[in-house]
Amino acid sequence: MPPITLALILLNVLVYVLELVTGPEIIRVFGLWPPGSGGTFHLWQLVTYSFLHGSLTHLGFNMFAVWMFGAALEQRWNDLRYLLTYLLSVVVAAMTQIVVSGYFLHSSSPVIGASGGVFGLLLAYAMYFPRNVITFIFLPFIRIPARTFVLGYGIVELVLGLTSTDAGVAHFAHLGGLFGGWLGVQYFRGRGVFGKRPSP
Repeated sequence: MPPITLALILLNVLVYVLELVTGPEIIRVFGLWPPGSGGTFHLWQLVTYSFLHGSLTHLGFNMFAVWMFGAALEQRWNDLRYLLTYLLSVVVAAMTQIVVSGYFLHSSSPVIGASGGVFGLLLAYAMYFPRNVITFIFLPFIRIPARTFVLGYGIVELVLGLTSTDAGVAHFAHLGGLFGGWLGVQYFRGRGVFGKRPSP
C-alpha cells in the first residue's frame, strides 16, 4: 500500500480508538460545528473533523474507499500532490457544509467523517481512470465505469441534500468534496484560473 494512503488509514484508526477512550469530548473540540449548531467553531475543525467517525462501520467504509481510490492516485501522482488534493477536498467539503447547512439548513449537529476527502479522491479517480469499472462488493454483477458512477453519485447527493432526505448525512459536504477534488486536479494540471503548469 502506498505510504500516504497507509498513513491516512492508520491515523483515522488511531483517532477512532481515541474516540472510544475519550467519549464525546473529542468530537466537541475537533468535530466541525457549523454556525448555529450549538457548538463552538474553531479553524482547525476544517481538517480535524475528517479524522473522526461515528461508528466502526462509518470508519470502515471510508477507509476502504481511501484504499480503493487513493492508492491508485498516489501511485499515479507524487506523495505531496496526493496529500494536498485530499486535504483540499476535506477543507472545501467543510466550508460547503458550513455555508449550506449552517446558514440555510440550520444544522444542529457536528459533522464528522472522512467522506469529504473520499469524494475528492473519487472525483480525481474518475478524471484519471474514467473507464475503470467499479464493482460493488455485495452486488458483483453491477459494473459501472468510474466516470458514470461519479456523475450519478453526485446527482443523488444533490437530490438528497435538497430534499433533506437521509437526515444525519452531510450531503453537501460530499458535494463540496467532489468540488475540492476537481479543484485539486485543475490546480496541478494548470487548467483554468490556475495558469499553465507542466502536465503530469
